[in-house]
Amino acid sequence: MIMTTADNEQYKCLLPSESAQGDGVDEMADETPEPEKLLEPLFKQNSCSYRIEPYWTYEVCHRRHIRQYHEEKEFGLKITVQEYYLGYFGKGGLEFTQGQDGKSKETYLSKKTSKKEEDQEVATKNIDGQQMPYFPLEFGEGTACSLRGNAPRRAIVMYVCHPGARHEVLSVAEVTSCEYEVVVLTPFLCRHPKYRFKPAPVNDIHCQSLQGSPARPKSLDALLEKEEENKRSPNPHFPEESHVPSNRPTSSPIAGQKQHVVGTPLISSLTDQQLIRAFLDGSHCVRGGVGWWKHEFCYGKHVHQFHEEKDGFKNIIVVGTWNIELHKEWVRNNNPRTVIHLPDGSTKIRSVSHLYGNGDACDLTGSARKVVVKLKCKESVSPHAVTIYMFEPEPCRYILVVESSLLCSILDSTDENGLLSLPQ
Repeated sequence: MIMTTADNEQYKCLLPSESAQGDGVDEMADETPEPEKLLEPLFKQNSCSYRIEPYWTYEVCHRRHIRQYHEEKEFGLKITVQEYYLGYFGKGGLEFTQGQDGKSKETYLSKKTSKKEEDQEVATKNIDGQQMPYFPLEFGEGTACSLRGNAPRRAIVMYVCHPGARHEVLSVAEVTSCEYEVVVLTPFLCRHPKYRFKPAPVNDIHCQSLQGSPARPKSLDALLEKEEENKRSPNPHFPEESHVPSNRPTSSPIAGQKQHVVGTPLISSLTDQQLIRAFLDGSHCVRGGVGWWKHEFCYGKHVHQFHEEKDGFKNIIVVGTWNIELHKEWVRNNNPRTVIHLPDGSTKIRSVSHLYGNGDACDLTGSARKVVVKLKCKESVSPHAVTIYMFEPEPCRYILVVESSLLCSILDSTDENGLLSLPQ
């Protein structure tokens, strides 16, 4: 095919025939555990993942339930919770109706998902223009929906492979009234070749210049020169985040929100500031944890460890409370800020640490509990994902880590004590 550029340069190009490129995934898939088996460690932990938005918080307790809630806190008054259950696992969904053989719903699901067929196609979802394979679980019999004649809410959770993920909730979308799609990123599925992201094969097109035309078009040389200039510019992101694949998925739009270009946050910077402000003034608390004990961190107030019984009773342990003078005393012997050096010679604060002390008395030591809270900038494929985890290196001496990309914009404003300021 003869191609002519805008500058009237002519080239003879050879268009390749599309070659069938087998990658052997079917053979490998035969030796790989089924996706539900790969996700079993996540299900057995009885863990929950959270997505925090300016008003609503979404709680995805894997293979148990999905909850949407908002808490109103007033000093000295009981906490008011507005909540909706978007669905319970194994109830009211097509995948979970009882089989004709009379076996339980969970056994029936396992039977369906473990069946291997050579021609079985893995479902995919379009995430920012890329078809990502996913493993679905259906949830039903949620809170009644007045918009649908009091029919119960229902949802589907789509587990998508991402090697660097920590089971973050990438997006929650209300596709129709009271029917939801939840996308969760997990590294567990990546062991299965059918659930890895497969880029479309690229076939090269080779061109030769015709008489009177340069070896390469002038516009191509200009483009390559511009790309080289961009490469020489300093990268504003942290060096340790460079392991995240460039073809990673970014968030899908929430129902009713405008779709922005790939790589930009799905809510405006103004909304980001509102969420950060609510976090820094202590009105928006972060909760997480795996297993029996869960954690609650309210910035500038307290760190709690709690277990909630089925009847709603909460067993709460105060791990630490905020006292600025106690923290400043701790800073005298500890560096509250972790700084990294960028290629252009500038520095960036990667994390800050705060001491919360005067917690409940420890039965093992007789001393008050205390915790070092580490707030860490962590770039994530989900712009508003928050990861929280706590460990206990010594009896009743804790370290609580809170990671989020939302923190990246405010850590550089910390003072010499590592204290954060509310956005102007």
